[in-house]
Amino acid sequence: MEVTLFYIAAAVALATTALVITRTNAAHALIYLIVSLLSIAVIFYLLGAPFAAALEVVIYAGAIMVLFLFVVMMLNLGRGSVEQERGWLHPRMWIGPGLLTLVLFLEMVFMIAGNPLATSGVPVTPKIVGQTLFGPYLLAVELASMLLLAALIGSFHLGRRYMHARREMTE
Repeated sequence: MEVTLFYIAAAVALATTALVITRTNAAHALIYLIVSLLSIAVIFYLLGAPFAAALEVVIYAGAIMVLFLFVVMMLNLGRGSVEQERGWLHPRMWIGPGLLTLVLFLEMVFMIAGNPLATSGVPVTPKIVGQTLFGPYLLAVELASMLLLAALIGSFHLGRRYMHARREMTE
């Protein structure tokens, strides 16, 4: 039963990730990305990592994706951006990202095959995650939160300027 659920969740993750890449409407792509992240959370849970699944739902599918969706809807991108996205969907545009993905995949396989501790199955408790994040990596966590805040403020500023220019053109 668990194997069947795993394959269903993996198929949903792959399908929705493909839809994220191929959608020209940014809001629709983000909604598909939320579904993809939720299916990855199911995979984490089925692999015996309920804490990682909860983090995936709360942090990624919850907070960050809602923030992205809010910013995209606030910017209110028009038809011009949709046409630009359609231009990026030509097959020749996928050669570079495809090669980079292949390199990263081969690197991941090499690292897992060469390091038996990478797949040892040692459970990681929430306490260990908290001590690691807010111990030696506290500065990185704070910098990441400041970067997200700066991105939100910057996108709000750009969106306001874009909407102001658009209103002036219609008047």
